Amino acid sequence: MSLPFRTAAEVAAAIPMVVDHLAGDGLLAYPTETVYGLGSAPTVPALAALARLKGRSPDKPFLVLVSGREMAERWGLVLSASARALSDAFWPGPLTLVLPGGEGRLPDQLRGKEGGIAVRHTGHAAIARLVAALGYPLTSTSANRPGEPAAPGPERIGETFRDEIAAGALLVLDGGVLGNVPPSTLVDCTGPMPRMVREGAIPRAELRRAAGRLAP
Repeated sequence: MSLPFRTAAEVAAAIPMVVDHLAGDGLLAYPTETVYGLGSAPTVPALAALARLKGRSPDKPFLVLVSGREMAERWGLVLSASARALSDAFWPGPLTLVLPGGEGRLPDQLRGKEGGIAVRHTGHAAIARLVAALGYPLTSTSANRPGEPAAPGPERIGETFRDEIAAGALLVLDGGVLGNVPPSTLVDCTGPMPRMVREGAIPRAELRRAAGRLAP
């Protein structure tokens, strides 16, 4: 099933259906400020289903989207001085921060080898509105099979995941076709000094201009 998700009225109409779908550990395909994502509620069964859909190992974690720093902290995630400076400068937007914390609140399946959980305050206004309505972080990974390019829009998602959509396991939010935008920049903030993991939409030089010595 696909729901229109472009205008404010369409977003408002879609949110209750998405809330119900995710409450049953259903999966979601949705637009972001970078690429289309696949996601779920942050529960163990939903994460297992998302790993199967994506076709990747269950021990490879997914990032989560939040509606703001307050939500991240409410779910037990801890922001260092570097993480606060970077989030002040670039959230909402294509900056993912790996944060410690969340024990007992978020599944350990979301935790990477460094012990943190990758978090982004999405710059897509409609998805941020959805996440705020959910009241919990929305998991996220690019909407494609391993080795394939990320889907630019709902038509490609429909081709790739036709069976899952037909079975009602995957709900698609149609936000139109997205431009060719790089993935988010990824910074590990679990240690005493931030570490660049992936230089994406925000270059290292821009991080340093905004946060100085608190940037990687």
